[in-house]
Amino acid sequence: MPKNSKVTQREHSSEHVTESVADLLALEEPVDYKQSILNVAGEAGGKQKVADVEDRPAWNSKLQYILAQIGFSVGLGNIWRFPYLCQKNGGGAYLVPYLVLLIIIGIPLFFLELAVGQRIRRGSIGVWHYVCPRLGGIGFSSCIVCLFVGLYYNVIIGWSIFYFFKSFQYPLPWSECPVARNGTAAVVEPECEKSSATTYFWYREALDISNSISESGGLNWKMTLCLLVAWGIVGMAVVKGIQSSGKVMYFSSLFPYVVLACFLVRGLLLRGAVDGILHMFTPKLDKMLDPQVWREAATQVFFALGLGFGGVIAFSSYNKQDNNCHFDAALVSFINFFTSVLATLVVFAVLGFKANIMNEKCVVENAEKILGYLNTDVLSRALIPPHVNFSHLTTKDYAEMYKVIKTVKEDHFSALGLDPCLLEDELDKAKQIIVLVERPRHQCF
Repeated sequence: MPKNSKVTQREHSSEHVTESVADLLALEEPVDYKQSILNVAGEAGGKQKVADVEDRPAWNSKLQYILAQIGFSVGLGNIWRFPYLCQKNGGGAYLVPYLVLLIIIGIPLFFLELAVGQRIRRGSIGVWHYVCPRLGGIGFSSCIVCLFVGLYYNVIIGWSIFYFFKSFQYPLPWSECPVARNGTAAVVEPECEKSSATTYFWYREALDISNSISESGGLNWKMTLCLLVAWGIVGMAVVKGIQSSGKVMYFSSLFPYVVLACFLVRGLLLRGAVDGILHMFTPKLDKMLDPQVWREAATQVFFALGLGFGGVIAFSSYNKQDNNCHFDAALVSFINFFTSVLATLVVFAVLGFKANIMNEKCVVENAEKILGYLNTDVLSRALIPPHVNFSHLTTKDYAEMYKVIKTVKEDHFSALGLDPCLLEDELDKAKQIIVLVERPRHQCF
């Protein structure tokens, strides 16, 4: 300290003075903290941060933002994967662990991502870099994951576009097997006859797959055009950022609910739809004690809400900082759960109808076997109840006849090759035709 300063002079003076720390600091020259090394960013950096926040685009309305979050979180994970897991893990009993984990894990983490994005007002990369520059790689990783998901999901959209244009034909090209002309005779395609019309159309018409992985098979130009259309739609939706994608949300987020509602009404009118829905929501309480069920419920919560992908952070970053994100987290989460239940009703209403059709087909095939055994005296006609009419055989009549034959011919019953044709068995087979598809992500920023 300089010798001629006021503090030094007072120290050497004989006057007894009691000074406080505030008095000593008041005597010192003021420090310009903006120029101090304590200000890491400096005045220019601080102004730049404020300008970045002020220049950040914002949603035109709260409805656009809610629809964007719903459109991001709702996908094939709700429509296809949730019914599969529900059927696999105990039907209605699966809803209990899913709801518990949604409230304990899903909603708090979803709220955390909303709050972080809204407060910092940056995307996933910017948020992690803001938290700690060394953690910026997490943001880059989430963007790469979104890129890969976007690549394969646009392929799925391309398939949907292909089927959309093919559906304008009557009859539908996948409703029956193609017929090949062999001279004057008409022969059904053997490969289609061995599988089914829908499977044949998928592999031979839509995918046009080769016989082995070593054969390229050439360019599938129809599917290539559909893929280009899919990417074109995505490009037009995001060309102006949220100013263009926000308007697209009114259609892309609401129209699927219109389609689901139409499918639900149509599905409930099908014969056997109630059987499928009752089978779906019949709880198997013993499954709730299985840790694997809870693990898959937790995985589905992350899939359904899109946690960790960075999209939730990106969408919330376009909000004002005083937005009520508590309400947003609860609203979007429960709309997501409602969509999963709605889609489950649609899927299993149709599967109940299919199970009834397959069960009736089983009854007809086994009734023909029984008639053959009666005509060849393998079975006695005394085994057939008198009220049974083979021309109008019901599943109840067949079940009664099957029980009698099984009881009388207990020693040689397995040689007859008769099936029980239970509706419950056909409904259990439903989960085998629900393909496990990972949930897509519509947009990644």
